[in-house]
Amino acid sequence: MARTNPATGEPLSSIASHDAADVDETLATASETFDSWRDTDLRERRRLLEATADVLRDRTDEFARLATKEMGKPIEGARAEVEKCAWVCEFYAERAPEYLADDQVGTEPDAESFVATEPLGPVLAVMPWNYPFWQAFRFLAPNLVAGNVAVLKHASNVPECALAIESILRQAGFPEGVFQTLVVEADRAEAMIHDDRIRAVTLTGSEPAGRAVGQAAGTELKPSVLELGGSDAFVVLDDADLDAAATVGARARTLNSGQSCIAAKRFIVHTDAYDAFLDRFVAEMDALTVGDPTDPDTDIGPQARGDLVETLHEQVTASVEQGGTLQTGGEPLDRDGHFYPPTVVTDVPSDAPLASEEVFGPAAAVFEVESEAEAVALANDSDLGLAGSVWTEDLTRGRAVARRIESGAVFVNELAKSDPRLPFGGIKNSGYGRELAEQGLRAFCNEKTIWVQDTANQP
Repeated sequence: MARTNPATGEPLSSIASHDAADVDETLATASETFDSWRDTDLRERRRLLEATADVLRDRTDEFARLATKEMGKPIEGARAEVEKCAWVCEFYAERAPEYLADDQVGTEPDAESFVATEPLGPVLAVMPWNYPFWQAFRFLAPNLVAGNVAVLKHASNVPECALAIESILRQAGFPEGVFQTLVVEADRAEAMIHDDRIRAVTLTGSEPAGRAVGQAAGTELKPSVLELGGSDAFVVLDDADLDAAATVGARARTLNSGQSCIAAKRFIVHTDAYDAFLDRFVAEMDALTVGDPTDPDTDIGPQARGDLVETLHEQVTASVEQGGTLQTGGEPLDRDGHFYPPTVVTDVPSDAPLASEEVFGPAAAVFEVESEAEAVALANDSDLGLAGSVWTEDLTRGRAVARRIESGAVFVNELAKSDPRLPFGGIKNSGYGRELAEQGLRAFCNEKTIWVQDTANQP
């Protein structure tokens, strides 16, 4: 497909796609490699992950520039993304012995019974463009150390990042076939799910894509993990630290130029704090620098594609036409590239796009509520449930409100984020299953019960 630099509109070099024969060869290699990789000593698998972290750190600037070129990520965020990939490799290298250890279960005096954690086989990963390195590494690190092998079908606008990931693992010393990248269109993924050589599938992407992948995996009785969209609530209670909430809130909405499933999108503010918070929040949004993503001082770069700007602007415009009040932003920038400014809309009706749809860009909807109970009800008034954030100086209150919000994660006095130490995933239409932490490692493992009976003392 034709590709352009999202910051300049200039054409990017074309990357050759893999054909049907290439796909078949890749799956055959994955299947053959699994037979040996699963028996590779855990110490060696851990060593290779540590070596991968070294490669990532040695070449951070190179990979960061690649992400900035292909999808417009501000360069400082791109560097942080590569560093986070190194962290997840080191984390699983350290924790794998603990996570993969046999779980002893007491049953009978003359029997040993335990649960062994064993790999399933080749896993297909269908990954998005918004975090082109992190999304892949948070999948591959736990799966490779567990003994699975992986096939990556990445987004079509970041093929160089996808191929770079394979080269990173090869430079680190992973055997050929343990991790492979396929540059193919999205419609090839379903056929691969139906192929017997693929044993499991994970997808991070849109709700329609998740439904298609989940249906195909279900038909084949293959395990799947789906991390889909989010419309995260950022709840500001009447006793919140408003300076901190506004500062972190602006960052939570505009990280990765607003193109994040887990970004704060619906700001729900108690009436006693509403005016003061809104003033601070709008000021924080207005202070952000929109510009060249290669400039370290840039806060917000371009949107990754032109159609994403069009969709975002349609959502903002429709929400204002339905009764919303535009506080700042609201018009695409008149310059080369796909730029949209930080935008804040208040008085948003519940059925307007900024309230009822996932918003993938730097536009925030702010809602005023009369009580804590109303705040929780509005936070839960969504068919998505990825994460959320609650702001209050009463930590006991924060814990209680966090428990009442329907999502896969809630952070009190902090922005929602994915962390290698914590399980990550959603509920409702945000998907199912978990990535990261021990839960993420075990997602594509066979937890096998083994019973060993001692017959020596039996009559």
